[in-house]
Amino acid sequence: MEKILLHSWNVNGLRAVLRKNFESYAAEYSPDILCLQEIKCPADLQLPPAIERAFPHRFFHPADKPGYSGTAVLSKFAPLSVSTNFDGENHPQEGRVLTLEFPKIFIVCAYVPNSQNELARLDYRMRWDADFRDHLSALAAKKPVAACGDFNCAHEPIDIANPKSNERNAGYTIEERTSFSQTLAAGFIDTFREKNPTTAKAYSWWSYRMRARERNVGWRIDYWLVSEALKDEFSEPEILADVLGSDHCPVAVRLPRERFA
Repeated sequence: MEKILLHSWNVNGLRAVLRKNFESYAAEYSPDILCLQEIKCPADLQLPPAIERAFPHRFFHPADKPGYSGTAVLSKFAPLSVSTNFDGENHPQEGRVLTLEFPKIFIVCAYVPNSQNELARLDYRMRWDADFRDHLSALAAKKPVAACGDFNCAHEPIDIANPKSNERNAGYTIEERTSFSQTLAAGFIDTFREKNPTTAKAYSWWSYRMRARERNVGWRIDYWLVSEALKDEFSEPEILADVLGSDHCPVAVRLPRERFA
């Protein structure tokens, strides 16, 4: 079964990473579909010619607020349809979700809201999670789903360097972790943890402070989740911690080509 390579990366500013190593990263790894979060740029951003040649199908969903949030998907395959956001009340236009439909799969790129300092946005985050979970479940009722992105949640103690000291910090509250468990219980698999159940010190985000990345004091908050229907089809989930350019690194998975074309 021929597989294609899918990457997800919170670039923390697409314009910034374009000035660093984005072209060399894309050339080295050559993902077939590249999902980006926190692009912080307008939809008409001019990409380098090499990137446009590599990804003939490009979709951007910026936030209404300039320089904030936003998602994008770059693909070698043409989707059947593309949609933004999802059902739910009073969600600000922050460019957080892109859904691409292919012949036998949905790809969802998400940038989940951060609960912020002093958990100022935790209540909203919980409502967002519930609506997003409903969105994934509705898609999965039609065809299998692969959902990726920055979920802003370290799910278990193994997914964070200092679990005890972060128990009431954004991204590791019991509310967020329980919500993530509910998403998995709704019929989704954490691909990396499924294949690497005991692998510790595998992180996808590091603070810029106190040499956290150099010391590998990080959090695993970037994921590829797949429907249970894809359990026997996905392979090689990876965390590409050596890829620099952002405070996050890319995460990867492989899925059958026949689902996309």
